[in-house]
Amino acid sequence: MTKVRYSYLKQQFSNADDLWEDLKKFVSTGDFTLGKRLYEFEDNFAKMIGVNHAIGVNSGTDAIKIPLKALGINPGDEIITAANTFVATVGAIRELGAIPVFIDCDDTFCMNTNLIENKITKKTKAIVPVHFTGYMTNMEKVMEVANKYNLIVVEDACQSILGEYKGKKAGCWGDAASFSLHPLKNLNVWSDGGIITTNNKEIDKKVRLLRNHGLIDRDTVEIMGYNSRLDTFQAIVGNWLLPKTHDIANQRIKNANYLDNGLGSISQVKIPPRPKEFKIVYHLYIIFAENRDKLLKYCLDRGIEAKIHYPTPIYLQKALSDLGHKKGDFPITDQHAESIISFPCDQHLEIEQLDYIIDTVNCFYK
Repeated sequence: MTKVRYSYLKQQFSNADDLWEDLKKFVSTGDFTLGKRLYEFEDNFAKMIGVNHAIGVNSGTDAIKIPLKALGINPGDEIITAANTFVATVGAIRELGAIPVFIDCDDTFCMNTNLIENKITKKTKAIVPVHFTGYMTNMEKVMEVANKYNLIVVEDACQSILGEYKGKKAGCWGDAASFSLHPLKNLNVWSDGGIITTNNKEIDKKVRLLRNHGLIDRDTVEIMGYNSRLDTFQAIVGNWLLPKTHDIANQRIKNANYLDNGLGSISQVKIPPRPKEFKIVYHLYIIFAENRDKLLKYCLDRGIEAKIHYPTPIYLQKALSDLGHKKGDFPITDQHAESIISFPCDQHLEIEQLDYIIDTVNCFYK
């Protein structure tokens, strides 16, 4: 019997009568593709992040790919990114024919920015820092290196909406940034969806062309693009949830602090660093644990839907075997893959469920 579920979607939209009424009214308009309500959502999202432009696309993956394309990434270009990221980051790079160049992470789960310069070659054109789990990459260092070598920066902020580093939000640092609206993200819709942010007017213009086949109007194709529009229907769902996004982040932070306090006294558990200059929004709540695999089974057997993000690092996946990497190339990423465990931390959890997680982990080690 599940006592602490992982997916919170049944609760997320359980009290949404006003949303259903809004959707019913919208359906009668027929304004489904690049509709007025989509532009409203984009404007509201841009204001929340603190940028000039936000552009809705069909997924977080395309939200990485399209700004890279708009910024001139070509086949054979090298793009520096994180060795412990989700496949979507690397998939977006490979779709453009570019080459991912991996950087090891540190215990914040983001790339160790001190290692970037050693990976730069004549082919390096961009850096895609991944704000993994709800942390943020050290963007001061990323931008320092990028400016020194004239490199493009597209933030993968898919897991860190409203995350901050030194008071500046994810999505405000680079040339552009990508966010995901996937159903299990902190701000989610009912399908895949993504948002690209930028402060650059020309990038905004080109991204809007690329997401809609390169069309200036119905009959004029300026450039070859993609079919990657965020559905207006989904934008209405996003707009309904968007005012709650700060509360969602704050409750996740509160839950994470509660788990930190309860699990931090267990000697076999290590809590990741929580630097003061970070606002961590806990898309994922991850700790380091001794005897991790047995702990995972113990928790699953007792109804806690714990997970591992991720047991096999992306750089070791078969799909990237052509890059020639071997285990040990990124030792911290490898250590994480063997020791991390993710617990539910979302805004709908009850204190009793958090206590059950803490008590279960305690019982395992005792």
